[in-house]
Amino acid sequence: MIKRRKNLLTEAELDITSFMNLMIVLVPVLLLSLVFAQIRVLNIQLPPLTEQQLQQEQQQPQQLELEIHPDRLRLNYPAGQPLRVFPLNAQGHYDFAALSLFLQDLKLTLQQKNIDKQDISILAADDLDYQTLVSAMDTVRSFKAVVAAQLVDAELFPQIALGPLPTEVSE
Repeated sequence: MIKRRKNLLTEAELDITSFMNLMIVLVPVLLLSLVFAQIRVLNIQLPPLTEQQLQQEQQQPQQLELEIHPDRLRLNYPAGQPLRVFPLNAQGHYDFAALSLFLQDLKLTLQQKNIDKQDISILAADDLDYQTLVSAMDTVRSFKAVVAAQLVDAELFPQIALGPLPTEVSE
């Protein structure tokens, strides 16, 4: 006599409690460790275009300009009159460090003459790369200074206007 064995198929229960506990802890930890993109907005002003605005500018103090040429930086004060030229450094890059030092001295000199100068125009070619323009804007806006044993950003010329580089006339 052959005994037949009954195949008892029992359904196995999935226990996902420990997995859910892991997800409850892991998801917030991963979200807290993410670095979110930071967007910084730079406020700029356009140069004046109307005759009325040009007349108002002539009545105001002289304009400070930074011209970015392919082979040098040229600082003009008043507008169009060269104050200082900064050639490329030994590595072939713009010398923003020397520009910053000169602007710090210029700001101090203007303050001693009771001239509160806050604005500067950056004149650049259309094909200037973005990083160079941003570096120039950062350089003319502020510089790092130590105040009360802390490193802070000291203000130079925070009101920045952008404009096209004038066509070169033989000097």
